[in-house]
Amino acid sequence: MNLQAKIYFDDTEQAFIYKSNAQLKKTYRLFQLMNQSWLVKVGTRLTLLAVNWKLPINGLLRSTIFEQFVGGETLEQTSVIVNDLKKYGISLILDYGAEGKESEKDFEEAKNEFIRVINHASSLDNINFISIKLTALARFSLLEKLNQFSASSAAGFSIDTKQLNPEEEQEWANVVRRVEEICELAIEKKVGILIDAEESWIQYTIDALTMQVMERYNKKKAIIYNTIQLYRHDRLEFLKYSHQIALKNKFILGAKIVRGAYMEKERKRANALNDSSPIQRDKSASDQDFNAAISYSIQHIDTISVIIASHNEYSAQFAVRLLDEANLAVNHPHIHFSQLYGMSDNITFNLAKIGCNVSKYLPYGPIDDVIPYLMRRAQENSSVAGQTSRELFLIEKEIKRRGI
Repeated sequence: MNLQAKIYFDDTEQAFIYKSNAQLKKTYRLFQLMNQSWLVKVGTRLTLLAVNWKLPINGLLRSTIFEQFVGGETLEQTSVIVNDLKKYGISLILDYGAEGKESEKDFEEAKNEFIRVINHASSLDNINFISIKLTALARFSLLEKLNQFSASSAAGFSIDTKQLNPEEEQEWANVVRRVEEICELAIEKKVGILIDAEESWIQYTIDALTMQVMERYNKKKAIIYNTIQLYRHDRLEFLKYSHQIALKNKFILGAKIVRGAYMEKERKRANALNDSSPIQRDKSASDQDFNAAISYSIQHIDTISVIIASHNEYSAQFAVRLLDEANLAVNHPHIHFSQLYGMSDNITFNLAKIGCNVSKYLPYGPIDDVIPYLMRRAQENSSVAGQTSRELFLIEKEIKRRGI
């Protein structure tokens, strides 16, 4: 088939086919600013200060970085993007931008919103997944406490609640109930649930709960997916271990593989605690493990359903080549590609052109709620060598092609 020869990630006409001339120029100006790492560092600090001081900056954010990376402040506002991308064979992963909540009232409200998103997604044929964060449904410190006392074995993952006091036990029972309510509706409505990865010091709790609900709900089809961050040096083995547990307990492993978005925070914490860092020694090691995870998943395609969430052109090309060599269709139901909305359109649109299952990850929510997400996007673009420069090169190429 030689499908990889048909992918041309420099095809900017296809990459930006959905953008008007004015939108393209505005995107170019924004990425020019984001290409200045010092400006990103200063800007993120000032933004957080302005939010804490309740300064009137929402208008500025709304017309710049929010518009570039977020689908709107309400679920209904995402419909414009959903309908627009449908024309090009691109689906959406909806993400209600709630995280870091602290009260039971907030957690219930977030759960109710996730349920509303599932119902909304089920009515549209190009929204196959929604994304949730456990920190939208549970207190961070509770997840952290459980992280210290839980363990895994050949039998699977367990969460030890013996160290919790009676109030915390009830609190954790509420968390499990919320997750189960979300998963049960997802099964009924046939909408996939992607449980996001978060900081390493709460990640074991997230992994354990996700694997438990996966075992319950993924018997016939992958509906629940765990997120595996390959910028951590232990995650390739974790993927293989999770797969072995899935085989033993007879369910399909759902795995969204990413490089990760908490690198700076992880390193800072490890240094502060004088502890070993969970982060790979360098980017090449992360890339190597990421591509190994792609290879492992495709080798076990019958029992692993994988979402390759990456802005790396080589990784996308590598995955297509492996599918080609294995005589597997690029739209195999267990293979899905995804990129963040506002980034790497050249990958998304050109994968869609050859028939791949591909989506944009589209967050939405009030500006105050999605600011942590926006700050990670700005920092990620500035910290990944060449990412923003590559975006600028492609946008500039398309501007010249259009003669605008």
